[in-house]
Amino acid sequence: MKKKEYSLEVGGKTMSAEFNDWADQANGSVLFRYGNSAVLATAVMGRESDKDYFPLSVEYEEKFYAAGAILGSRFMRREGRPSDEAVLSGRIVDRTIRPLFPKGMKREVQVIISVISLEDYDADILAVNAASLALATSDIPFKGPVSSVRIGIEDGNDELIVNPTYGQRSEELPPKARMDLTVSGKDDLVNMIEVNAREVAESVLDKALAKASEEIEKIQAWQKKIIAEQGKTKKEFTAPDITPEIKTAFAEIIEPKLQALNGIMSKESFGEMKVEWATQAAAKFPDAKPQLLDGYLELRVDEYVHDLAIKENKRVDGRALDEIRALSAQAGGISPIIHGTGLFFRGQTHVLAALTLGGPGDAQLLDTIEFQDTKKTFMLHYNFPPFSVGETGRVGGFNRRMTGHGALAEKSLRAVLPTKDVFPYTIRIVSECLASNGSTSMATVCAGSIALMDAGVPITRPVAGIAMGLMSDAKAGVYKVLTDIQGPEDHHGDMDFKVAGTSEGVTGVQMDVKVEGVPLNVLTEAFAQAKKARLQILDVITKEIAAPRTDISPRAPKILTIVVKKDQIGLVIGPGGKMINGIRERTLADDITIEEDGTIFITGKAGAAEAALKEIADLTREYMVGDRLEGPVVRLMDFGAFVKLGATADGLVHVSEVAPFRIGKISDAVQIGDIVPVVIKEIDDKGRYNLSIKAADPEWASRKGLKPDQGGDYGRQNNNERPKRRI
Repeated sequence: MKKKEYSLEVGGKTMSAEFNDWADQANGSVLFRYGNSAVLATAVMGRESDKDYFPLSVEYEEKFYAAGAILGSRFMRREGRPSDEAVLSGRIVDRTIRPLFPKGMKREVQVIISVISLEDYDADILAVNAASLALATSDIPFKGPVSSVRIGIEDGNDELIVNPTYGQRSEELPPKARMDLTVSGKDDLVNMIEVNAREVAESVLDKALAKASEEIEKIQAWQKKIIAEQGKTKKEFTAPDITPEIKTAFAEIIEPKLQALNGIMSKESFGEMKVEWATQAAAKFPDAKPQLLDGYLELRVDEYVHDLAIKENKRVDGRALDEIRALSAQAGGISPIIHGTGLFFRGQTHVLAALTLGGPGDAQLLDTIEFQDTKKTFMLHYNFPPFSVGETGRVGGFNRRMTGHGALAEKSLRAVLPTKDVFPYTIRIVSECLASNGSTSMATVCAGSIALMDAGVPITRPVAGIAMGLMSDAKAGVYKVLTDIQGPEDHHGDMDFKVAGTSEGVTGVQMDVKVEGVPLNVLTEAFAQAKKARLQILDVITKEIAAPRTDISPRAPKILTIVVKKDQIGLVIGPGGKMINGIRERTLADDITIEEDGTIFITGKAGAAEAALKEIADLTREYMVGDRLEGPVVRLMDFGAFVKLGATADGLVHVSEVAPFRIGKISDAVQIGDIVPVVIKEIDDKGRYNLSIKAADPEWASRKGLKPDQGGDYGRQNNNERPKRRI
């Protein structure tokens, strides 16, 4: 086995790249390590594709052996479909490297990231750097390298942490993470951003991006030295030539139509031009590949849309560069059955968010190599049906785009959710994209925020999101930032920069580009413009619903909470779960969830939660001398009666403690099943309860009509002969 290793210090830890012969049939491969985490990245270039797009696929493979674990399900020990975390990590790699392949390239390229070891550091950062090296040292055409780092901030500390550990990124353990920023870029440009934050100011993000750019340039210099030693000669790629005849035909057929648009171009008008060009060009040039003709149309429309913004300060729908489309919001009013709904319109983008509340037992159990046996109590699922863009297609299931958009909206809203002790519900939001013309993910954030408030979830404040775009000319050094991009601007623009947040700060960001990267000063301007738009959207939302409703839906389950001692947990559960299952069956409670600290959450409807709570309270109650109670008589003995105090306790009322005078027999006073008042007079050294009726109610005997008996003394029973109380 052969190997050559290179290392670099980043964030106080050693980053290393090992080139070996493990996967020597791939075009390029590298084993990449950071701390105790490691990935193997391979890159392979296949045949020429006949598709009209670049067929790049990025696969991020997680295996449980990487975490020293066996898959949790006893029915399936082999890994199945990728987890959401794997899909999101793969998307980070894809969005970083995709813009760096030559324009017009149609050969299949597949990058596979295999997680070999996972402990303290997330492998997504490793994956980007490893993919870059695998591609850059291969013979595959690629305009890399490109590098990636993570920047974190913890509560109570403004220090920027380079590549924080899982613990430093945790939102549960103190100190909680206040910001988790992932950045990729090259040559002082940024081309991919992911942010999960808790209302962080834009100025903090600017500072963090500057720090990330410094670290990226260190990794870039290191990668370039490695490529100089390990890099293979690149295979030549030449973009297909557009003949003068095709250019002439385009000028005759399409140019007049572009000019006739007068600066206004919709999805429909672009679609009509596309059909007409494809039809006439195919007839004129039967030997030309359709994807070549289509590619030229895309190129020329790109130029048209860019020139319109850069040279004329115009947009294809006539808006000002910083103008948002028409907004409207609706809280509730969709269905009395759904626990909370939010309807949000932004131009031709329409999203319905439906929210359901459940008990702690409805939480999703995560069983991945990163989060084993972790419960997830907030879920947002995003659906994008074909009718939302006026098309036919497959219905049902989900794809990577849906997973990514849902995850972005979910983390953008998570920052304002109440803590579990305040609101112990499991929350699920489903986003239904009803119509789409630009950034349904940010519309999902807005609709989801409305649904949360409509459902009575006590969020700290509403969240809104907006998508920013960019039209730039790198050679001329000019650019224009666009607010609220829609169809043609998204398709033909250079940047998709989504920013979500509250009036107090940013909660979520996602950025990807179609160019090699964007300068930091452009991002600063985009953040400022996005904040202005966000506040405008928040104003529309708060006019519809200013704060969370004071009550949850009557159709939502009720959750009651009780805390018991840790040593009482086993008592509540019972042997083999007999006790807790019995409580569920008797009370019809939906769910009873017991936490390790003794907190018990009881979920139920129509009084079921209250009934279960009473049973658990009675079961775990610790009685004290002087406590006044009522209970049924459960046994009669010659010397007294046993009264049931709770689910597992009873006490003795000696015959002398029934009345303030002597009575003959205990059976003269009480019968089995009678409910009697008692007070605990004594708890003996064996934990047995001695009770008194007369101390609890001196008039009880008289009301019962009991008469004094003239017999001798009672004669107390020896406590050692007394039957043991039932437990």
